[in-house]
Amino acid sequence: MLHDCPVGDSRGQTVVFIPRDRYLGVMKKLADDGFTMCVDLTAVDYLSHPGRSLPEGVQAERFEVVANLLSMQRRERLRVRVQVPENDPTLESLFDLHPGTEAMEREVFDMFGISFSGHPDLTRILMPEDWDGHPLRKDFAQGRIPVQFKGAAS
Repeated sequence: MLHDCPVGDSRGQTVVFIPRDRYLGVMKKLADDGFTMCVDLTAVDYLSHPGRSLPEGVQAERFEVVANLLSMQRRERLRVRVQVPENDPTLESLFDLHPGTEAMEREVFDMFGISFSGHPDLTRILMPEDWDGHPLRKDFAQGRIPVQFKGAAS
């Protein structure tokens, strides 16, 4: 356990599973512990893998936000995984704690539809503003954009 959160291991890296309602508080404690850099923040849609293995006490949800933290002092990495339910895909923003997450949270919002409360500018970053849906969701219909080659018969 780390700050009363289940801990696991993934290929030699420590992974902490933080409950959604304690996310920001535990992340602040981890920053106090020396994990002052958020190297990456992304999400995963487990729609087609609901039975994945999780530590005891962690309820699997469709979405998972994954953050990778770094402690330069300890020369250590830490992966954070947070379960986010499909019926309420929201999580608190890390922007005030780790300002570098601003664009990463926007990308997760754009691609997966997970909102970050307290984010200063939660707008699309990759897709056009009028785009319908979130392309990295497993239930997003794959489309086809026809390519017109120069000189080809129409």
